[in-house]
Amino acid sequence: MHNQLTKQDMKRMEEEIEYRKLVVRQEALEAVKEARAHGDLSENFEYYAAKREKNKNESRIRYLERMIKTAQIISDESKEDEVGVNNTVEVEFEEDGTVETYKIVTTVRGNSLEGLISTESPIGKALLGHKAGDRVLVKVNDSYSYYLKIKKIENTVDDGSDKLRSF
Repeated sequence: MHNQLTKQDMKRMEEEIEYRKLVVRQEALEAVKEARAHGDLSENFEYYAAKREKNKNESRIRYLERMIKTAQIISDESKEDEVGVNNTVEVEFEEDGTVETYKIVTTVRGNSLEGLISTESPIGKALLGHKAGDRVLVKVNDSYSYYLKIKKIENTVDDGSDKLRSF
């Protein structure tokens, strides 16, 4: 698996595991116990819904623990004038001249709908290590690629406000 994570990502994962074990797990067990007390389990939708939520929580805990165990720690520090993890980058698409702003993040925080682009995405891979003013080729697949121009790079501090992606 070997996902690339920053120390901040690891910290967030450990905090989520702790919260899920101490709070969510207890709430889920209470919900199952309460639904079971309602009687006949063969037609008790509340019981099955509570069990499903309990199992979903346990799956998320296992997923996060596996991510931590197999993670490769990467630095979120970059040169001041180069694109790196946690930098906000303003780019211009050469095809149509549109300008977009993205924050480069690790895989577990990537969410393109919120402008959080993973280091593993085609745009993220293409931008890493480049400087403002560079023209960058983004290769989507063997038959399609396009050019971006890096307009501006802002070094941003990871304040922990970006959420980890849930599956």
